[in-house]
Amino acid sequence: MKTLNFLHLDEKMAQNVVASLQQLLADYQVHYTNLRDFHWNVKGHGFFVLHEKFESLYDDAAAKIDEIAERILTLGGTPENRFSEYLKIAKIKETAGVKCGHDAVDHVLDAYGYLIGEERRLIKLAEEAGDAVTVDMMTGYIAEQEKMVWMLVAYSTPACQK
Repeated sequence: MKTLNFLHLDEKMAQNVVASLQQLLADYQVHYTNLRDFHWNVKGHGFFVLHEKFESLYDDAAAKIDEIAERILTLGGTPENRFSEYLKIAKIKETAGVKCGHDAVDHVLDAYGYLIGEERRLIKLAEEAGDAVTVDMMTGYIAEQEKMVWMLVAYSTPACQK
């Protein structure tokens, strides 16, 4: 018995949503690992603030990873679990050697810019499939991330800059 039989979603259209969720899962896994690196290795001015913030961000990413994987399962897919496979398809790339807080924030902003774009694309696919739950999930992610982008930009802008 298939879950989709009870969800009133077209299987073929749901597969398109699943494929996009698989991509997002891979990107979030790499993003999560990058955030752990920044948390552990950032140095210099702003260390205390950034150390705590990166921990908060990777905790949030871990929760989203679980939600995405569970949504893939709900829609009849099987979430990938091998990091080697994530690295093959992820558009977010691994970072290494980032120790400066400003550079780490720039990487996080780039990742959020990419993720927000992918989530907006996924909303369109999910809307076409009549998948209101995935639409709602992605809308929530975007709302959180837009606010975080604003805060990170404010943090990284020199105080005297207009």
